[in-house]
Amino acid sequence: MSTPAYWDDACAVLSADDAVMAALIRQFDGSVLRTRGEPFETLLRAIVGQQISIAAADAIWNRLGALAALSDPGSLLSVSPEALRQAGLSQRKVEYAHDLARHFADGHLDPAHLALLDDEAIIVELTAVRGIGRWTAEMFLMFNLMRPDVWPVDDIGLQKAMARCYGHAAVPKPAELRLLGERWRPWRTVATWYLWRSLDATEVLY
Repeated sequence: MSTPAYWDDACAVLSADDAVMAALIRQFDGSVLRTRGEPFETLLRAIVGQQISIAAADAIWNRLGALAALSDPGSLLSVSPEALRQAGLSQRKVEYAHDLARHFADGHLDPAHLALLDDEAIIVELTAVRGIGRWTAEMFLMFNLMRPDVWPVDDIGLQKAMARCYGHAAVPKPAELRLLGERWRPWRTVATWYLWRSLDATEVLY
């Protein structure tokens, strides 16, 4: 698993400009974003984890792993919808998982092509797949492509962390959060990472 080459430089800039962020970076020194490097697996993990706990998602993922090679779209397509449901996926997530696998298998989603696009263009491409909204696409940008300036304003954890760390009386709404995040361009991925850690030191890995 690899880590972003820009991480140390980004941390230095964020620490110099923001005392709260500097404290978070010191507190979670050594915690860095990592990627598994498998585009299909990253997106499938995000679908599996939608609206359930990390523990529940991990349990389902392990059961799915007994049925298919989860970095291989063709392998997942060979598993029946019934078997996927028995592993713990809802009917809707079964449909999402198979639709994602088909997009990879038939070439409609080409990882090499995606990597050449800017962030917003990638979001447009990915959200054409059933079950992938903007948040899931942003997780792909962060955890697979490790883009440096992703700011997922719809993420509940990010909203809560901003309120907690910066003393907001109420959890900021996405529109407000979008403005608040401007201070951390072009390293908003890194800021997001340490804000998440302020709520849960356990590193997430898609």
